[in-house]
Amino acid sequence: MIHSGSAVGAVPLISPTTARPDYGLVVQPRFPWPGIGPMLAEMGWRVSPAPLRLPLLRRSERRVPVWVLSFMILVRLKALLDTLDRRFELTDETLRAPRGTVHWGRYATRSLPTANFLSIPCKFPDLRDDRFLKGAVRHSVERQLRALETQKEHGAFVHRLVEFGQQILCRVQMVPVYVPSSMMLGSWLQRPMRTAPFTDGMQAIEWTIEERGLAGLSDLGGIPWKMPMDQFFEAWVETAFRVVAQRTGGQMKVGRKRETTYPINWEPPYLGSQKSLVPDVWLEWDSTTLIVAEKYKRHWEELQGSWAGMEEELRGQHRHDLLQVLAYASLARTPTVIACLVYPCSPENWNSLRERGRAIHRAELTIGGRSLQLWLTALPMATALDRIVTPLADELRRVLK
Repeated sequence: MIHSGSAVGAVPLISPTTARPDYGLVVQPRFPWPGIGPMLAEMGWRVSPAPLRLPLLRRSERRVPVWVLSFMILVRLKALLDTLDRRFELTDETLRAPRGTVHWGRYATRSLPTANFLSIPCKFPDLRDDRFLKGAVRHSVERQLRALETQKEHGAFVHRLVEFGQQILCRVQMVPVYVPSSMMLGSWLQRPMRTAPFTDGMQAIEWTIEERGLAGLSDLGGIPWKMPMDQFFEAWVETAFRVVAQRTGGQMKVGRKRETTYPINWEPPYLGSQKSLVPDVWLEWDSTTLIVAEKYKRHWEELQGSWAGMEEELRGQHRHDLLQVLAYASLARTPTVIACLVYPCSPENWNSLRERGRAIHRAELTIGGRSLQLWLTALPMATALDRIVTPLADELRRVLK
């Protein structure tokens, strides 16, 4: 049974005859894109695929660059180190005072003849981090850093990812490199009280050792993954409007980082429903505020026809989107407020509308001396970012003047 949804990715299909994952199902977005690798290279770290706990695929996506998987692995390794507990280990060390069991024979034959009276060889239980596990983490981080060295041409975000990996490496620099066997990995996974970050970290170490790639369309072994397209499109819209803010001198805040959270204070609090309003993107100038709400829906394609000809369900959903962005507009305090709804569309449709000067649909309301503008626009995912942001920046400059 296959049900449509808003996520893309790759999953294994189990054969009914062999009970093995003989094939893979690759799900692409409704609207065209150049591939997950080029898109993520354009957007940086705003969103990333999530690996699935499913059997490995027999194919992987060559168009997915190395740094995409490195990003997921490094994040998992950091979470593993953050939650790594210490354990008692029998340790042999030479101390200045007796501790635990003293190796008197070694002391008499090595320390005393050389006049090292305060060099006492001892064996004692010590509460330490797991050196072998940390050694495996160090091996994995170093492998990822070597792979990332070949990806620096993709942009500055790869350099930041390298710095992130070096920060993790500093935490395990004092332990020797250790490459665990499959048996050792299995024994680690059998530990009691293991947490999700621990299990995910073990999987990241295993992926690094086996040199797995993301699943997709080539002949390499791959990892099943998925990515919600609404989050992906939100990151794409954020990327576009950040360029717009740079070109027009605006200050930008994003809901992804909880920078645009406006709490709703109910009285009494336990009787309330929604606790806050969180616009996706908020751009502000001295006299103008632009509030953006992205919607990964096919409404833009439908809106090119007549409103009366649309299905009632689509009209209801669009009304809900309008009311939401207008509620966000009530939070602004500048004389001019622009409430903008952004939908995805195909490159062909966007090019046609831009040539006719209809890339942005506008409406205007005057409320108590304030100007409230409503924009409807769309962003294609298979078009160069510079071409996309140019009409938006030009229209904003006109409003700001």
